[in-house]
Amino acid sequence: MFPLEKEVIISEKAPKAIGPYSVGIRAGNLIFTAGQVGIDPSVGEIVAGGIEAETHQVIRNLQQILESAGSSLNMVVKTTVFLRDMGDFSRMNAIYGEYFTKNPPARSTVQVAALPKGAAIEIEAIAILAPVQGD
Repeated sequence: MFPLEKEVIISEKAPKAIGPYSVGIRAGNLIFTAGQVGIDPSVGEIVAGGIEAETHQVIRNLQQILESAGSSLNMVVKTTVFLRDMGDFSRMNAIYGEYFTKNPPARSTVQVAALPKGAAIEIEAIAILAPVQGD
């Protein structure tokens, strides 16, 4: 067995953690993101526009974290989607499908009682490290 190292991922283009956690962790060749809500990192507030706008922002936030870690949305193998209202599922799903068009990751979606900052959606992801060019 080789020792597994843990590296904290920092992204200047994604919202800062709003508690005692890291926005992302690299462990071996896996990247684990914290759940992201639709916070616009430039203002620190949830974007206006409802579930569609929030879903776009959540996925852009995930993308920034993954890219800071040397991965990408294309390398995501699993997501968990938390919805405040399962009635938003089809609208969330349509936006989600715009980002994961080919070989989409495994996914679980659950309804929750509440999310941080009154968000309508939160998504966390697990991705593999992107292969180095030339490999």
